Amino acid sequence: MHRTFDATRDREATRRIWREIGWLDPGVENDEVVDGWVDAGRALVADINGEAECLVCTAPGTLAHQSELLPGSMVTGVTTSLVARKQGLALKLTAAAVVQDVQEGAIVAALGMFDQGFYNRVGFGSGGYEHTVTFDPAQLSVKTCHRPPLRFTLADYEAIHAARLARPAIHGSCRVLPLIATQGPMKETKGFGLGYRDSDTGEITHHFWCKPKGERGPYRVVWIVYHNRDQFLELMSVIKSIGDQVRAFSIVEPAGIQLQDLMLQPFKQGQISGGSSYAAGIKSCASFQYRICDLAACMEKTSLGGQDVRFNLNLSDPIEGLLPPDSAWRGCGGNYIVTLGERCSAARGVDSRLATLQASVGAFTRLWLGVLPASGLALTDELDGPAELIQQLDRTIRLPVPLNDWYF
Repeated sequence: MHRTFDATRDREATRRIWREIGWLDPGVENDEVVDGWVDAGRALVADINGEAECLVCTAPGTLAHQSELLPGSMVTGVTTSLVARKQGLALKLTAAAVVQDVQEGAIVAALGMFDQGFYNRVGFGSGGYEHTVTFDPAQLSVKTCHRPPLRFTLADYEAIHAARLARPAIHGSCRVLPLIATQGPMKETKGFGLGYRDSDTGEITHHFWCKPKGERGPYRVVWIVYHNRDQFLELMSVIKSIGDQVRAFSIVEPAGIQLQDLMLQPFKQGQISGGSSYAAGIKSCASFQYRICDLAACMEKTSLGGQDVRFNLNLSDPIEGLLPPDSAWRGCGGNYIVTLGERCSAARGVDSRLATLQASVGAFTRLWLGVLPASGLALTDELDGPAELIQQLDRTIRLPVPLNDWYF
């Protein structure tokens, strides 16, 4: 059903797929972007009539659970041509790619979804809501004075990538390790970067990369990197300084921050600008999904504190139905004895003295990440258990909202 990408045989076909589905405009520069993603990690294709018509790419990366960086399979592209739809190729190819990454050490997987529900069939569950804030930069209340920033261009992509990888870990954040994860978006957005270097080492410390639009905007901040309060406020001061020309900026709200705190009369600004091309406001959605691939390994890296909660977990994993009988890894479904507390663990088995939680791997991943409490997941997702156990889980799992912080 699938095979490894062959550059000689498949290069033009995979470029065609990306153009056909509207991911890329024709052009050599854009072709180099898709080539970069394909070559950066694992690429599997499925054929119809002897030609590649479905392509799945993954790249090595990490997912932060609190301060722990867990090795992950970052699914960077799932693309199916218009002649290969409704054949089940995308699901099976995604499952096959995750299997191969798990065999090489990935214990979690992550991807950006095109819509809710499709990747649930591979065991993924939705992450937390991310807020996209659009505002008039001139209306920022930042009082910090900034130094003249340095200008960064595509030529700086290696140093910028290193700066992104070195940023502080926030709960739920991803890192995509290959250079194309930074170089690609810089090429595609045709944007600009502003920020600062360390005066001693020359390394980029804090900066943002921005996609412009016309003279007045809105401009989109593709990513922002900082290490402390002073660096963050200095970058926001730089953005404010552009407000004499640009009418709107949009940015995905960084973790632990409410940008509304830095805005003058945000409701008034939203009402005045509503309906225009520069409308101020806040939109939210969950666009990334995650799944546990090795439950025992993930639990070993988890620390929640408080009194221990022990229970049986009956875990279902839909990826099993997408894999051939001889697959070396068949998901992580089955029965476990789970302990949550200062030291967490999961071991295969059943203890008849313990209460039992039934969950899909996607729902349990959301619980483990702190996307929603157990009581909420019991209402809307595939998670069920005795009321007392659900209450214990609500008291034990108290985590920050997981935020991806790296779009791919």
